[in-house]
Amino acid sequence: MQRASRQLPLFSAEPEEPGQVSGFSVRESARAKRLSIKVFPRGRVEVVVPRRTRAKDVRAFVEENRAWIERSRDAFAAEHEPEPFALPDVIHLPTIDQVVRVRYKFVADTQSIRYHYAGGVLTLTGQTRSDKLCVKALRRWLSTTAKREFEPRLRALSVFTETPFKKIQVRAQRTCWGSRSSTGTISINLCLLFLTPDLTRYLMIHELCHGRHMNHSKRFWRLVASYEPEYRELDRKLTESWRQVPTWLGLY
Repeated sequence: MQRASRQLPLFSAEPEEPGQVSGFSVRESARAKRLSIKVFPRGRVEVVVPRRTRAKDVRAFVEENRAWIERSRDAFAAEHEPEPFALPDVIHLPTIDQVVRVRYKFVADTQSIRYHYAGGVLTLTGQTRSDKLCVKALRRWLSTTAKREFEPRLRALSVFTETPFKKIQVRAQRTCWGSRSSTGTISINLCLLFLTPDLTRYLMIHELCHGRHMNHSKRFWRLVASYEPEYRELDRKLTESWRQVPTWLGLY
C-alpha cells in the first residue's frame, strides 16, 4: 500500500524576487483535491498539493496567498516570540522523565552521522557541522526511543480499556498527535516525548477508543470519559502543546 502523502523537496528556500514568500515546504498528498496552505505557529509554511502538481503552479499559489500568509505569521509572532534555531546540548523528555545530554563529535570525510546513547549521554559522530544531518540523527534516536517507551504503555492501556490494536508506528508528524487506521494500526507522534505523562496517556486512550468508535460521536466521548474523566481539560491542553516541541526538531 502506498503512503497517502510524502514530503517533496523545498521548491523555494529563499524568495526569487523581493517581496515573495520565503522558505515554504511542499507535501504531496494522494487525498488532496486542490492546493492548500498551512501556517504553523512558529511561522513555517507548508503547501499541500495533489500529486503531479507543477512547481511553478505551487509558487504561483503561494504568491496569490502571500497577504494571508504574512497576516498569519504576524498574528503568531505577536502572540509567541520567535525562537532562533539552535542544536540542543540537552534534551528534556518529560513524558518518560529523562534528561539527555547531547555531544557532537566531528569526523571529516563523511556525509553521515551515527548516534550512540549511554548513561544519559547521546553522542552524534560524523558530519556534525551539518545542522540538517544532526537533526535527522536526533529524529532517528527520538523515534527509536519513542517506540521502545510507548509500545509497552500502549499495550498496558489496551488491556485496561479492553480495546485491542494490531500494531504501533511512531512518526514525526506536524498535523496530529496520533491516529488509528481502520486496520488497527495506531500511529503515535514522537513529539509526545516532550509532553507530560498525563497527556501521552490521554492520547493513547483516545486512539484506543477509536477501535470501538471510528468517529467523535457522543458514544465515543462517553467511552473516553469512562477511562479518563478529565479528558476535556487534557484535550484542550494537548491542542496547545505544540509549544513544548523544540524548534530544532523542525516540525512547527
